[in-house]
Order: sequence, then structure tokens, then C-alpha cells
Amino acid sequence: MEWFSFALLSAFALASADAVTKRFLHEYSSRELVLVRFGVAGLLLMPLALVNPLPPVPAPFWGLVLILIPLELTAMWLYMTAIRDAPLHLTVPYLAFTPVFNVATGWLVLGETVSVEGFAGILFIVAGAWLLNVRRGNGFGIRAWLEPFHAIFRERGSRIMLGVAFIYSITSVLGKAAMGYATPLSFGSFYFSVLGGVTILLFALPRPAHLSVLVRRPGVHLLVGAFMAAMVLTHFHALARVEVAYMVSVKRTSLLFGIAYGAVWFGESGLLRHLAAGSLMVAGAGLILL
Repeated sequence: MEWFSFALLSAFALASADAVTKRFLHEYSSRELVLVRFGVAGLLLMPLALVNPLPPVPAPFWGLVLILIPLELTAMWLYMTAIRDAPLHLTVPYLAFTPVFNVATGWLVLGETVSVEGFAGILFIVAGAWLLNVRRGNGFGIRAWLEPFHAIFRERGSRIMLGVAFIYSITSVLGKAAMGYATPLSFGSFYFSVLGGVTILLFALPRPAHLSVLVRRPGVHLLVGAFMAAMVLTHFHALARVEVAYMVSVKRTSLLFGIAYGAVWFGESGLLRHLAAGSLMVAGAGLILL
């Protein structure tokens, strides 16, 4: 179960990067946050990529990378918009839908399948989403039971994060397909170094002065970048050892870390209800793991 430990470490690193970003960089624009998260992490991983170069890879590998880069940039921009503008308990938990989407994307791209328990897990995840959005004072009628599902589409942060979850269900399977041509260490460090470099270029080309954001708060940026780099390395080490839906389902325990950060650092109320909702969603992810 070595992959489980790597997935759990990846979850903690991701939640920590989210919390540090929200606490110390909340006034940054979404574009600046993407630059910090990808640019700094890419620079930190570049020496590792040079020490562990890619083996000779065929043309399909580069095709996958060309598809992955814009998808990753779009997902991270939406991700940063969501956690910057909305409470963590209304954004981060919806990432638990990624393994649900992976049931389809993993089968279509990699031929991976899940068991009957996986479909039961979907019900738990939906139940967690319901509890997360339940509002007091709505009574117990049909409208009250349906209200949380309507709220998913009414709350902008929740809606954005659902889109992020779907994009990540695509990048996770394409990333594993690309990694099949290399090793987890060489691919992970190379991929994020390229992603960071592309991010920096996108900021430098239209207006080089935008890069000054990288030196605005170097200590915080290095901390965020270090968490992101740790997330990347543990992510690909876990992904190489198990099916995508299984690995991502465990990684989504980051939502519980995120809810805890929200309560401790940001004073977000309703911790017990949020943890109960998050626990249901993680339980569903666990059933998918089975």
C-alpha cells in the first residue's frame, strides 16, 4: 500500500498550498496566483528534472504534453478564483467529484474500470455534497431536500470547482498515459518544470513587469511552491502504482485538511457539519477505492 501513503502526502501538500495561498495571498489576482503556484514550483523542480532527465520518448508523449499544458493552466486559474473568492468549505470539497468523473475518463483513455462499490461511492459523494449545502430553516419538504442540489449551481465557487474537478479527471488520466513513457520522478519534475516555464512566459510576453509579483513575498511564495512541488512528486509516485480513480479518491482527502484549515485559520463556522459532509464524500471515495 505504498501508493496510499504517497496519495495521502499529496493530499496534505495540496491542502496546505491552498490554505497558505488563501491566508497570505488573498489580494492577488487569479493570474498572479497561477504564476506563483506553477512558476515557483516549476523553478524548484527544475534542478531535479536536470538530474533525472526523460528517457527517449516517442511523438505521442509530446502530443499528450501539448494537450495537458493548457488544461492544467485553465484548471489552476479556475481553482485559484474559487478558493480566493469563496469559503474553503464551499469549494475544496467539490474536488471529491474528480474520481467520480474518473470512472468514465479512466475507462475511455486507459481502459481502467471500477467495481459495484465504486458506484455506491458516487452516492456517498452526492450525499456529502447535499449535506455540505443544506441550509437551516428550509423545513423538511421536497423543496428543502432539493435545495442543496440547486445551491451547487447557485454558489459560484462550488460551480467553478465542479468544473475544475472535471478538468482534473481528464488531466489525471492523460498524465498517467504520458508517464507511461518515462518514470514518475523524471516525468513529474519535467512536466511541472515545463508547466512553470510556460506560465512565466505567458506573463512575461504581454507585460514583463508582471513578473515582479514573484519577488513580492518571497518567503510565502517559496512555501507555496514547496508544497506544490511536494504534491506533484507524491502524486505521480502514487499514480504509477494504482488505477487513477483509486489514487485520486484518496488524494481527495485534501478536502478534510482544507475544511480544518478553514476553521482554524479563517474562522469558518459549521465545522462539525462540514466535516460530516466531507467525511461522507471521503467515504464515497473510499468505496470507489475498493
